[in-house]
Amino acid sequence: MNLNLNDKVFIVTGGSKGIGEAISRAIAAEGGTVVIASRSKGETESMVKEFQQAGLKSLGIVGDLQDTELCKQVIEDTIDHFGRIDGIVNNAGLNDGASLESGPEAFRKSLNVNLHHYYDLVHYALPHLKESKGSIVNISSKVALTGQGGTSGYAAAKGAQLGLTREWAAELYPFSIRVNAILPAEVMTPLYRKWLDTFPDPTAKEADIVSKIPLEKRMTTSAEIAAMAVFLLSDVSAHTTGQFMIVDGGYVHLDRALT
Repeated sequence: MNLNLNDKVFIVTGGSKGIGEAISRAIAAEGGTVVIASRSKGETESMVKEFQQAGLKSLGIVGDLQDTELCKQVIEDTIDHFGRIDGIVNNAGLNDGASLESGPEAFRKSLNVNLHHYYDLVHYALPHLKESKGSIVNISSKVALTGQGGTSGYAAAKGAQLGLTREWAAELYPFSIRVNAILPAEVMTPLYRKWLDTFPDPTAKEADIVSKIPLEKRMTTSAEIAAMAVFLLSDVSAHTTGQFMIVDGGYVHLDRALT
């Protein structure tokens, strides 16, 4: 199936590691132009070089998206290099464990790490998205629906991302801009591996988690999240907006008796 991503330009935040890397690679595999906005200098530069050597256009912008001026720069640099923006994948962030007991300062910091740049990038990109009738994909989390315990900041940010998804879908439909969210659950990324390694027996903890995933008793892969992302970015999903796509092997919604 041709997703018609050729000659289209997509910004992926946190696009050089984990789920973001998989999304960047999936876009490139479909012939799209990827702009990677990330704090990870080495990984970003390496991926951009790889794409360019394969004959694909790509750009890396390194910095902290908590800086609103950097968000503005990402949009300006993308337009300077490629002249258009066809989609944004808001993905950057991390589960920083800002709990109810961590205090107001930690909570506000968590919101800044995980939420504000979602708004800032789309705000600055809006004129260009209107021109291209573009697509926005917000990477949220199952935590927005289920809670997790000990992570108030992350949960609040992820829930807010779902609110923005519906709000933007309602605001932007007159311009044929589609806005959707993907809610990963258990995906083995470097950050997830780091979290598992905090347990006394990481292998046992991983086995316990996997046992609760109905479909095939395995974690979702980053590539499976990326496949949904490129579908939502593409013309193939031309009448899909305001949706929360949960790619998780049935982890969130199927009857617990199944596991």
